Amino acid sequence: MSSLPPLGLGTATSAYQVEGAVRADGRGRSVWDVFTERPGAVKDGSDGSVACDSYARVADDLALLVELGVTAYRFSVAWPRVQPAGRGQVEQRGLDHYDAMVDGLLARGIRPFPTLYHWDLPQPLEDAGGWPARETALRFADYAGIVAERLGDRVTTWATHNEPWCTAFLGYAAGVFAPGRREPGSAYAAAHHLLLSHALGREAVRAVAGAAEVGIVLNLAPVHREPDGDPAAVAHVDAVQNGLWLDPLARGTIPQTLTSPALLPGPRGVVLPGDLERVRGSADWVGVNYYTPFRVGAPTGAEAGVGQDVDAYPGAAPFAFRPRPPLTTMGWEVDPSGLLTVLERVATELPGVPLRVTENGAAFPDDVRGADGRVDDPDRIAYLQQHLAAVEQARASGLPVLDYFVWSLMDNFEWAQGYTQTFGLVSVARTTQQRTPKRSFAWYAALARGAQPLSPPASSPRTK
Repeated sequence: MSSLPPLGLGTATSAYQVEGAVRADGRGRSVWDVFTERPGAVKDGSDGSVACDSYARVADDLALLVELGVTAYRFSVAWPRVQPAGRGQVEQRGLDHYDAMVDGLLARGIRPFPTLYHWDLPQPLEDAGGWPARETALRFADYAGIVAERLGDRVTTWATHNEPWCTAFLGYAAGVFAPGRREPGSAYAAAHHLLLSHALGREAVRAVAGAAEVGIVLNLAPVHREPDGDPAAVAHVDAVQNGLWLDPLARGTIPQTLTSPALLPGPRGVVLPGDLERVRGSADWVGVNYYTPFRVGAPTGAEAGVGQDVDAYPGAAPFAFRPRPPLTTMGWEVDPSGLLTVLERVATELPGVPLRVTENGAAFPDDVRGADGRVDDPDRIAYLQQHLAAVEQARASGLPVLDYFVWSLMDNFEWAQGYTQTFGLVSVARTTQQRTPKRSFAWYAALARGAQPLSPPASSPRTK
């Protein structure tokens, strides 16, 4: 019998994806504001300038959370709202916004789980070199301390970064996320500085909020070899996706298969003496964002060397991803067992460190509506039910998984996919901002309130 407390159930969003109001109250420009202005950068040509208008609709979103019955809400603080230039001047109106949000959550019995960085780097810092520059890590520590000074008397659980792999390798290698650079060496430098900034940020938070638990959120995935897959490519993909983050946190090392000059100590590299020692053991908890496994096979025809995922693993032997149905509309394979695999790996590599599933969810067509106009989304319900069953299996085996957060509370700006992908429990009308809960919202609310048992779904999600 597990001695763990009851699983906390929550939901999640991020600032740029839902807030809008990009020019309000002194907010500075972020790399995503600039990137979305680039023709072709976003699938539908959209941006987050309005998004879900959550900056002005905090009361609406808090009411949704109350109706949902969750015990926790994961959101992110927008760095450009707090420090428009990424350094120096502090914008109190931005801090006021998050201060009020924290108070509003606590008044409703909902634990705030802020993430300090969910990809919206202030553009002036990118202009000065971005994450490949060590200076950015130092400035992040300053920013973390500023936010903790304001909120740390009420917030006890923090995340420094969300999915630093995406920032480093989609942003600086594949160039399909902001800032849109295609510089493999810079991607590895960015990865190191993101980890270093996590350690420095944790120190800054705890300096003003000593009892705080500060973690990091990683997007991890099992990496499987297809029969025609090159073992070296499999090992490289696993090292970039998983090992590059877990090895430094657990052991203060870098995977031996990664030989980028940026990661080698010395005049060509960015890893300075003491850096990895500082990173080792710096996670009070680890958040796992899980969506899909990876299957690595040989490239054939048009697949060879093409695609954002392939480009995001610089230095790998030629390969292609081969997801197996059923697929979500993102083209991601549905495999709940992969979540259990990832949780087992993190628990093995970081024994005793609490775990949280900080994102899990799926995009489906959402093209069926009932007579009341609500989206009928049995595929999403089945997906969530299957993955929650994997979490329960992990907990039953003794893994310290404390919380589970559905991605996302509402349909929002899905980065390079724009508004073409819907992950939310709530649909949002683009023109009116009207929020309409989906059937999955009602299902999750029943689960959160103890009225819905966790049991195997009656059917599997449909394929893409």
